[in-house]
Amino acid sequence: MEPITIDVTQESPLGLLQIDTSISFKPFIDFLERKADEERTVKRTFFEMVLGKLRANPAFSEKIPLEDIGRYKEELSLIYGMLMPPIADEKDVCWAMSAPVNPVVFYGTSGFYDLLMDSHTGGIRCDLEHDDNVDTKTHKLQMLYSIILERCYDLPEIYKHELIVSLKDEKSGLQKYYKLNIDTRFCEIYPKDVLPKLDLDAVRNEMHDSFDIDRMTEILPLSLFRFEGFSVITLKDVTAEHAVESIKNTILDRASIDSHTYFTQVTSALKMLTGDDQFNFGSMPILRVNNKLVFNRGNVLYSKLMNAATENGMAESMYLGMADEYLKAPKPMLVHELTQEFANKKDFGKLLYNDGVRSYALLPVFYDNKVVGLLEVFSKNPNAVNEPVLHKLDVALPLLAQIFKNYIDEFNAGIDNVIREKFTSLQPAVQWRFRETAWHYMRDKALSPNNAAIEDIHFKNVYPLYGAIDIRNSTIERNIALKQDLNLQFTLLIETFTVLKKSLGFGLADEMIFKCRKWLEEINDAATDNDEMKVRDFLELEAHPFLQHFKEESLLRSFGREKEDEGEVLLRKRIDEYFAVIDEYNGEANSNRKALEASMQMINSSVNLYLDLFRQEIQQSYPTYFEKFRTDGIEYDIYIGQSIEPEKKFSELYLKNIRLWQLTSMAAITRITHSLIPQMQRRLETTQLIFINSSSIDISFRDDERRFDVEGAYNIRYQVIKKRIDKVHIKGTGERLTQPGKIAMVYFNNKSAEEYVGYVRYLQEKNTLLNDLEFLDLEELQGVTGLKALRVGVNLDATWD
Repeated sequence: MEPITIDVTQESPLGLLQIDTSISFKPFIDFLERKADEERTVKRTFFEMVLGKLRANPAFSEKIPLEDIGRYKEELSLIYGMLMPPIADEKDVCWAMSAPVNPVVFYGTSGFYDLLMDSHTGGIRCDLEHDDNVDTKTHKLQMLYSIILERCYDLPEIYKHELIVSLKDEKSGLQKYYKLNIDTRFCEIYPKDVLPKLDLDAVRNEMHDSFDIDRMTEILPLSLFRFEGFSVITLKDVTAEHAVESIKNTILDRASIDSHTYFTQVTSALKMLTGDDQFNFGSMPILRVNNKLVFNRGNVLYSKLMNAATENGMAESMYLGMADEYLKAPKPMLVHELTQEFANKKDFGKLLYNDGVRSYALLPVFYDNKVVGLLEVFSKNPNAVNEPVLHKLDVALPLLAQIFKNYIDEFNAGIDNVIREKFTSLQPAVQWRFRETAWHYMRDKALSPNNAAIEDIHFKNVYPLYGAIDIRNSTIERNIALKQDLNLQFTLLIETFTVLKKSLGFGLADEMIFKCRKWLEEINDAATDNDEMKVRDFLELEAHPFLQHFKEESLLRSFGREKEDEGEVLLRKRIDEYFAVIDEYNGEANSNRKALEASMQMINSSVNLYLDLFRQEIQQSYPTYFEKFRTDGIEYDIYIGQSIEPEKKFSELYLKNIRLWQLTSMAAITRITHSLIPQMQRRLETTQLIFINSSSIDISFRDDERRFDVEGAYNIRYQVIKKRIDKVHIKGTGERLTQPGKIAMVYFNNKSAEEYVGYVRYLQEKNTLLNDLEFLDLEELQGVTGLKALRVGVNLDATWD
């Protein structure tokens, strides 16, 4: 213990202020007297003995100039002994006494002086850790005013008397961090005059929110106070805590820093934890696609082993081979001394040895009980990496697990982004194939950015099931609704032009009336195929601008008149009434089309809901691809087969099961849409159609349409038939195959028909279908001959499950 005087801070803003401060040990003597009076154990004798020695020199109870402090080594040693455990080794303890306000140290342990003083220059070598968001001067003054307010105004302590000191360790060359605590129990504050009255709530808020130095020194000048006593300074090594906090901050800042900086900051923190610059680190996140390990060059750039393997052209094969074997039973692997003999036995050892590594450890990092990454610790010195070093890293493993988890999430998000960008929204049954393709694209792009291409996605030998729920005569119904609305609109339009002619005597109005009547005749002529676009063009380009013009002219003429012309008032009223009637949302001239659309929407919403339930149900037996298409009604394609789900053995039993489900669901949909008729604004009925294709087909994903389609000349025939059978007629009758209340099943192969006949008989037995099964031949379609059909009625009234 030596009375060496140093200033802990290189720049003390407090020195620039007028502060009346003096060193005194009377506060400590008073404190010890109170402790002795309160004590009833053997400690009291010890306290009294110390007090006797401190009182022996009366000058020690007075104010002591800083330059005279060296005269009192024995007394200072006693105070140290009272405040620190007797068995504490002063070489390991960073403890000191300082002036009461300014942190000018005058007595301390050798550990304290060794830490803060440069052994070469004798100067101080620590700096306060600066934060860009914290003003050091403000922070120190906040601490000082916090003490004043606590002692003189009974305001609870606002700021802890702590600072962070950073310094470079002379041995390791690494930055270390210490928490500097200032104990002010033996510092007395004496007001020199009457204390000013303060709004303590306002002061408290100001101290918390925005500390204004100038304002605080104005309302409560430091010159009002005298500081006597001393402070006790302790330094605690918080490098490990700081390293952990640094990793946390790096994780939070991930979005704003590049991968190299990210890794560098993490490894710097890990070196801080080991306390030795000789250690280096590598990392390998465990990435999987469809639950299979993959090698992503971009994410193993920071692995010592993988970098060495890359230089030898064996990175991917080594990683996949080692990782697959290692992850079967993951546990720490430690090679204390990596020798030539070891390198000759292990391929990975040879790579590391040739790269200069002489001690090496590989640690599995777990997140939620799963290995998410591997941490490498290595050194060029034999036996440097050992158990104590690895133990120091334990505190960082949870954070490293989060980093690896974030890497994995970023990787998976990248694959999902490729899928969204290059493909479409996917169903779980085929998502595995798209993820695999996306991974191959990301891998190839990393190797050759300009030559990477998305590979084709095929599913071979899948069985298709097609169904269509169509709204019967939807085109006819739409034309009827349009005709009814246009009749109302043109009738009102003629009346409006008639009022305009009478009001203004404008001859061109006659021509507009004539055109409107001609359009009305065409609309009501059943033999004429009305062109809705031409009607719209007439209304929007001729009729409506005509009316708007005269309405505006009429308004202009009304300005300045004491009394408006009754004819013009009537004209404007009729024009406004016309535009109100044709309003797109509330106008009566759109009511029939809106009623039709509402009815169609009611049907399609109900069918959609049921098909979604149907899709979920069929996935339970065997994964299938299910895609819906919106027309006036709804069509859907289902594909099932081994290539859809390679991990589960396919059987035709699954195909038969889904065919029965399809027929059952069509019966349910028929009944649902029929039950909606009383709720519809316009009565609509649906027809139900199934196309039975007995053989398998091949499908591929079409990038241009972002959906699956058939491929190959034979398979395209299936698609052609699908497109043409919705309006097919029964051979020799002229009757449409599809009828409300019935399910039509089109087929080529008699064997397939026999299978469906069995399903029909089963559903007839359950009272789902009527006993009116028909076997029908169908008319020839363009390029398609030999089509046949089954048709059966649905029991719309009976109760069934």
